[in-house]
Amino acid sequence: MAVSDHVDLPTFMEGVKKRNPYQPEFVQAVQEVAEDIFDFMADKEQYHAQQILRRIAEPDRVVSFRVCWEDDNGNIRVQRGWRVQNNNAIGPYKGGIRFHPSVTESVLKFLAFEQTFKNALTGLPMGGGKGGSNFNPKGKSTREIMRFCQSFMTELYRHIGADVDVPAGDIGVGGREIGYMFGQYKRITNQFTGVLTGKGLEWGGSLIRTEATGYGAVYFLANMLATKSQDLVGKTAVISGSGNVATHAAEKIVQLGGKVLTLSDSGGFIHDPDGITQDKINWVKEHKTHRRGRIEEYVEAFPNATFHAGKTPWGVPCDVALPCATQNELLGEDAKTLVANGCIAVSEGANMPTDLDGVHAFKAAKILYAPGKASNAGGVAVSGLEMSQNSERRAWKEEELQQMLKDIMSGIHDSCIRYGDQGGGYIDYVKGANIAGFKKVADAMLAFGVV
Repeated sequence: MAVSDHVDLPTFMEGVKKRNPYQPEFVQAVQEVAEDIFDFMADKEQYHAQQILRRIAEPDRVVSFRVCWEDDNGNIRVQRGWRVQNNNAIGPYKGGIRFHPSVTESVLKFLAFEQTFKNALTGLPMGGGKGGSNFNPKGKSTREIMRFCQSFMTELYRHIGADVDVPAGDIGVGGREIGYMFGQYKRITNQFTGVLTGKGLEWGGSLIRTEATGYGAVYFLANMLATKSQDLVGKTAVISGSGNVATHAAEKIVQLGGKVLTLSDSGGFIHDPDGITQDKINWVKEHKTHRRGRIEEYVEAFPNATFHAGKTPWGVPCDVALPCATQNELLGEDAKTLVANGCIAVSEGANMPTDLDGVHAFKAAKILYAPGKASNAGGVAVSGLEMSQNSERRAWKEEELQQMLKDIMSGIHDSCIRYGDQGGGYIDYVKGANIAGFKKVADAMLAFGVV
């Protein structure tokens, strides 16, 4: 085996920045992983000689395509679509599709990179990918969304397959959009296969898929608290977001005896000192999902709550925090504020919601801090279980799936402890997750040779 020159972290990151100009989200994601992996690789020559981290940080392929569709007024509209297939060393590419104006190649590359490690942590045979478009579904009619989804799939279908790449939903892509895309895939290929997850129960979907990401983040939080002989009973929680992940995280915290104080959307956050009960969560689900309303209208239904326009909820004192909205929503100063106000645990429900300064602040304070690649892996875990059910042409019962989700989240937690235990009662969950995910992918890549 050839012996490679060992570059240091700054030199490696300089190369990443040079190869990926104007892609700050992707560079940030690589930096966060590389900070931990470099120490782990220090005495492992095979990883250096085979350039494993460099290869993982270079997607297998980035597919970009034009999406043309017609709006209800007969105007021709043009959007851009992407599919980033980052790494398939341990299984078919797996990761969501996001429809949002903020979608760029950089955002999707960071998400696919993160997804590679997240999927490895689940223990299921899934590689990492991500896709999407800068299409904004807000304000669009149902028929406009259908036409866009069909046009998007007309381009995407040639790059995916049940044993190649299995997309799912993400921001802006729920059951309705998955249905339209699956219908178009079936129409074009004349195949009924498990090519997408997040499908309706009537046509190959899995029970608890909707709840899985939010529930999983809280299960991971409970596992972390258990290492300190604590639980969620009586704990106050601050949550960002008000979509699928946030509402189900809130639901599970309430079920486990906690008190949820906040939810948010792009317009600001609501603070309910009385606690956001199950009935109130149900109101939010109905209001946001079916009526497409804004979170600020919560205060009209529940007058004791207050709405804080244009702000994030991290200044509200709490015991635990769950950022469940989007990337880089929790900044360094926010992290310091949470710690100063007595927050003892953070479990990320979104992908990379904490910026690097925030990550460093949580690590310095040595609080219980779970990165998204570990704590929000519940969604893709149940997606993987949906793939298994599709392959077997069967469906598991809800109780079976709930137990499998708990077991997977517990297994991820154990892996984080294995590689993140720093002694003295402190577990660096970021380091543990990064190393555990990297090692599984890297060892598979070594087995395949230079491909």
